[in-house]
Amino acid sequence: MLQPKFLTPQQALQKIQHYCSYQERSHAEVKEKLYSFGLKKIEVETILATLIENNFLNEERFATLFAGGKFRIKKWGKIKIQYELKQKNISSRNIQKALAEINDEDYFKTLLKLANTKWKSLKGETTISKKIKTTRYLLQKGFENNLIQQAIIKICTETNTN
Repeated sequence: MLQPKFLTPQQALQKIQHYCSYQERSHAEVKEKLYSFGLKKIEVETILATLIENNFLNEERFATLFAGGKFRIKKWGKIKIQYELKQKNISSRNIQKALAEINDEDYFKTLLKLANTKWKSLKGETTISKKIKTTRYLLQKGFENNLIQQAIIKICTETNTN
């Protein structure tokens, strides 16, 4: 079994600066990594303060980039993004700021596109079955129920006029 590698606070600071500059990190991730280097609580707190002072660590920036990335790339809804940010111990204030950065128009367009794709994939299903399965799928992606219902109504009216 591998023994954990213990680092001096100076070595840990250099290593963790590289870790933070490679990709945005949450405070919790960085703290966990620092403890894995065998550092004591006071050393971890000092290094965290240094990282924040030197802008290697910024919770608001992390939350905003995380939310935007999960929305654009994974097509997650705000509920799922909020849940994941809470799991990473991000403050409610920063979660709200991050979610506010997501453009409402883009958000609904993405929801509508996902709903349409799911709807079209359900060939040979009854309308009620399509509504249920599409709703379940979008809830699982983390979208709000009222917006899902708006999207489904829009799809149904478009389908009936075509």
